[in-house]
Amino acid sequence: MQPAKQILPLIVFSQFCCTSLWFAGNAVMPELYLNFNLNNEALGHLTSAVQFGFILGTLIFAFLSLADRFPPSKLFFISAVFGAIFNLGIVLENNNLSTLLLLRFLTGFSLAGIYPVGMKIAADYYDKGLGKSLGYLVGALVLGTAFPHFLKTFTGTAELPWRWVIIATSIFAFLGGLLIFLFVPNGPFREAKGKFKTDAIFSVFKNKDLRSAAFGYFGHMWELYTFWAFVPIILTSYKISFLDSNFDIPFWSFITIGIGSLSCILGGYISEFMGVKRTAASALLLSGLCCVVFPFVFLQPSAALLIVFLCFWGIFVVADSPLFSTLVARNAPPEIKGTALTIVNSIGFAITILSIQLITYLNQIEPVYSLSLLAVGPALGLRGLFQKKKV
Repeated sequence: MQPAKQILPLIVFSQFCCTSLWFAGNAVMPELYLNFNLNNEALGHLTSAVQFGFILGTLIFAFLSLADRFPPSKLFFISAVFGAIFNLGIVLENNNLSTLLLLRFLTGFSLAGIYPVGMKIAADYYDKGLGKSLGYLVGALVLGTAFPHFLKTFTGTAELPWRWVIIATSIFAFLGGLLIFLFVPNGPFREAKGKFKTDAIFSVFKNKDLRSAAFGYFGHMWELYTFWAFVPIILTSYKISFLDSNFDIPFWSFITIGIGSLSCILGGYISEFMGVKRTAASALLLSGLCCVVFPFVFLQPSAALLIVFLCFWGIFVVADSPLFSTLVARNAPPEIKGTALTIVNSIGFAITILSIQLITYLNQIEPVYSLSLLAVGPALGLRGLFQKKKV
């Protein structure tokens, strides 16, 4: 078995490769509009389809305790292969909104065997320093999510180049899954479940500290994916409002989302002396304040100010994600740790669908102030995180 220090870079790189599937459709959304006759609401529907697929997948994974009962590396690989295939289906000529929704749903379902299972693999290798390890892992997720926007900066207006964004992300996903399968065996802290237990999923929230961490995570998720989905929309809307502004939308979308990967990693180190819960709460508070301040920044005729602000928001909107996962993993019974991580993820992503659909609808009515409603998530998350225990 390879040392844990050699395993972490493999897990991180594989997670980056495979999670590039997540926003592959969002990165080429303008081309999807043109090529497949989509309406203005397609962004919300296609993004939510991925989330819904992820939710259903995590529920099935959690209910069957797959990540605890079977070798997680094999689950990761199988999920990566199917995710790559379903993602690749976007390039087919005869697609329409229905087929695109199905393909994005199935891609999201496949991601259920990648993101939480990747965290389970890391938790199986790291007992101490789990916060830092998950910081790298979620950082890889963030960079993978942003990566399609980076690829998009190299495409032109011709039909072939935008399809290469989809092809490239599918190749990356297959590569990531293969690396995990070949080089990452079961970790030393893995406690496999011998049989399926129907009550495992229901026992997850019996621990009060785990519930507290989960509520904080749920508030964080209300904000996170909606912000990510709307970054290109924010930049496009600003260009329309201030015609003299000049910046590359795909590039700054990549930077705004991708910069969060650094804060995930740094947050893990900061939590070593500041405390995991306190560090997560600080990031959640700052990102919540960004939701409130956003309209005032957007209305200023300064593209530089907007981009700096979005990057600041991008740093704190995701910095708490690995920390909440760390709190969940620490407080979950070892034999159902994978199930706990999966079910908490599932509920969190269910919340993202409500948020994305609500903001997509409100954005058509009031595009500037609608995003301020994202502040509700951090506010409720902080309340749940610090809610006093009943004696």
